[in-house]
Amino acid sequence: MQEVKLNEMRKQSNAMRESLRELRTNIRFCGNDIKTILFTSVMPNEGKSTVVMDFARSLVEADNRVLVIDADMRKSVLVGRHRAKTSDGAGILGLSHFLSGQKSLEEVVYQTQFANLMMIFAGPSVINPTELLEGKYYSDLIESMKGVFDYVLIDCAPLGAAIDAAVIAKECDGAVIVISQGEVSSRAVVSVKKQLEASGVRILGAVLNKVDKKKTGYYGKYYGNYYGNYYGRQGKVMQKRSVPQKASMKQNLEDIKRASMAIEKDNKEDEEGQQNEKQHSKEAAKEED
Repeated sequence: MQEVKLNEMRKQSNAMRESLRELRTNIRFCGNDIKTILFTSVMPNEGKSTVVMDFARSLVEADNRVLVIDADMRKSVLVGRHRAKTSDGAGILGLSHFLSGQKSLEEVVYQTQFANLMMIFAGPSVINPTELLEGKYYSDLIESMKGVFDYVLIDCAPLGAAIDAAVIAKECDGAVIVISQGEVSSRAVVSVKKQLEASGVRILGAVLNKVDKKKTGYYGKYYGNYYGNYYGRQGKVMQKRSVPQKASMKQNLEDIKRASMAIEKDNKEDEEGQQNEKQHSKEAAKEED
């Protein structure tokens, strides 16, 4: 498992951190069984991916082990936005490599500079993301990661633009809809909510994003500082790794290796079972002849 550095991680203001803590608390009150959380939106550019990364950092600061999965294999922005670079300069592998059977789980999970934050990037764009997400590899991935991490956050394509989120939702404990103020209609939001409900996933709530603080008084000021001034602030987060952090990263690596081996073993047994069935079918056909 390689390390990856996220080079565009801005310093969080006090208002932003307080807002994230409130979101974190609300999620916790949804129940201890909420481990895998899907984040989607109605349309692109509502700030969904930003919310996911900020929330992941907030969870890590509260001593949680977090995995972020970029499941938008149509138009991912995380690698480019954060100028992600691997420790050896190699290209970044991702979810599409794993779901298509080209790479193992261990090869596509990356340790970030934050000790308890790991990531699976989207990988190259594919023409059949829905088919890949409906396959066995995806369900195996989510099930195995539940046993390794406290939270698995899944950044999905906007449900108003693609059906992927509804497919992914079937394997998740809850879903959050990110809504950009003034950019989408209430009818569109209700439509997305109904699509998620049809998948059987629990709707945890919504995050109102890009609130205009000049128009909405104190409430707008609070969240406007959070997401309005966020990209205007300079200064990158620098985090020194202490001995406990290094030990945590080592444990993460060992857990991912075990999960990767378990998935590979399971898939190998399935393939052998299918081959045996085919062989038995051929032998039975010969006996009939």
